[in-house]
Amino acid sequence: MPEQGTPQADLSESIAEIAERSQRLVTEFLSRQGGGANGGSGAGMPATPNHIGSAFLEMTAQMMSNPAKLAEAQMTLWKDYMTLWQSTADRMMGKDGAPAIEPASDDRRFRDDAWSENDIFNFIKQSYLLSANWVQSTVRGVDGLDPKTAEKVDFYTRQLVNAMSPSNFAATNPEVLRATAASGGENLVNGLKNLLGDLERGKGKLSISMTDYDAFEVGVNVATSPGKVIFRNELLELIQYAPSTKKVCKTPLLIVTPWINKYYILDLRPENSLIKWAVDQGHTVFVTSWVNPDEKLADKNFADYMKQGILESLDAMEQATGEKSANVIGYCIGGTLLAATLAWLQAKGEAKRIKSATFLTTMVDFSEPGELGVFIDEEQLTELEAKMNKRGYLEGSEMANTFNMMRDNDLIWSFVVNNYLLGKDPFPFDLLYWNADSTRMPAAMHSFYLRKMYLENRLIEAGGIEFDGTPIDVTTIKTPSYLLSTRDDHIAPWKSTYAATNLFSGPTRFVLAASGHIAGVVNPPARDKYCHWTNDKTQKDPDKWLASATQVEGSWWPDWQKWVGKYAGKKDIPARIPGDGKLTALEDAPGSYVKISSN
Repeated sequence: MPEQGTPQADLSESIAEIAERSQRLVTEFLSRQGGGANGGSGAGMPATPNHIGSAFLEMTAQMMSNPAKLAEAQMTLWKDYMTLWQSTADRMMGKDGAPAIEPASDDRRFRDDAWSENDIFNFIKQSYLLSANWVQSTVRGVDGLDPKTAEKVDFYTRQLVNAMSPSNFAATNPEVLRATAASGGENLVNGLKNLLGDLERGKGKLSISMTDYDAFEVGVNVATSPGKVIFRNELLELIQYAPSTKKVCKTPLLIVTPWINKYYILDLRPENSLIKWAVDQGHTVFVTSWVNPDEKLADKNFADYMKQGILESLDAMEQATGEKSANVIGYCIGGTLLAATLAWLQAKGEAKRIKSATFLTTMVDFSEPGELGVFIDEEQLTELEAKMNKRGYLEGSEMANTFNMMRDNDLIWSFVVNNYLLGKDPFPFDLLYWNADSTRMPAAMHSFYLRKMYLENRLIEAGGIEFDGTPIDVTTIKTPSYLLSTRDDHIAPWKSTYAATNLFSGPTRFVLAASGHIAGVVNPPARDKYCHWTNDKTQKDPDKWLASATQVEGSWWPDWQKWVGKYAGKKDIPARIPGDGKLTALEDAPGSYVKISSN
């Protein structure tokens, strides 16, 4: 027996712990399969990517129908490998061997110096990149596929190619090999512990840890802006934030957050909180904190989110402030709901309830939805609806996994390497804590959203959608609108969001920010990071708009403040204290709904 306290004894204890936890996990997994906890409920392990087999079969048939083109592609790969072999031979003989291929500047998988300095790992890296590029370009070059099939094949080919990266395997990752040699394999033992911990946390389903979840607590070190819940219904809590100025603008501000995630992405920390910044500008800020729904809310639909979300919030704000109208911000799906609400109010003759509308990374025209379209067709929706209807909602983790697949190298494989191969604990990061704090979607609402928006694109049709028997038409929207999109957005592609400028009838201002769906929006001026593009003239073509736009360094927030100031009124109203109006404060912010977990 190894002597107690020695590295050998510690390793033996770790292996014994791993064996015990593994046995428990297997036992629990088998009991669930036999006991029917998941059987037929639709609430168990999500299916592997649906309906892609037929897409690849069709791609293969089309590829084989043109053998000359396939042979040409193979010859191109052969020539590229000849260049690589010659370059590698030159390096090994001490000569300067120009690389056959280099990773993209934003590819973080090959940052370790050994990938460039060590001839063997340099060869492995370039060999992989050549093969990966060849596979993807060959697949993209197949003629005769319909656009939807081609999109599926391209997306899942990229998933496979990224999964096969040499950085994801211990034997071909120089950083992992160094760590293994230095620790005597302790990193791999720790990695196995991390893997088992993630399986336990996911109750048998791998739930990769992206951050230290114990490092954060809502209302303690995230979502800390002071305020009160001043209204509550079964779908939301409305938070009114405490003022930080003695005088405030006349018109209050409502932020309609996306219910696909928790609201506090806009209030992570004081230094990057859009909510706090807006309060500091003199706005009386109200924010929707949506409930995390369960099966009891299965029948809630998109119209309910309009009535119980935006409309009842506007009613509550009037009671709290005495103001009949408000400036409203809608973020992502919250913006889509805002557009539908504006059209409904226009049809009802009540458009003056909203003075101005701001759309953050918002889709209105879904004709080109980007990579999310891969997951949406009739077959996949039918299958998803059957699963949702059995349990009453879409599980939050399933939506999160979809978004993570769209950035798999950053949000999946980097953590596989860090947690399981290097055996490290993930770094505490508030954004990733929020990202993992997923929410469910009511079955009726989510089915309507995916069908009417993504699949059928009915929102841009006059009368294509009805709420409470009232047909809506977004082209009738006359409300002044500010549209903020982000250049690298993988959820709401900016050229697709730009389409709203040509749909709305009222004045629009379009601004394009650098970075993506989150970082491009949550970009405070003090950070002095990224840039944005402005153009006072709206063009039909988004590329022409960008070609004549002016690049401005730093955050877009000040540009928005200058724009919305025209509708906010003078900052000469005594600061409004939450609970001092006709509505009594129910509890302190961040409230109760935001703390309802999906786990």
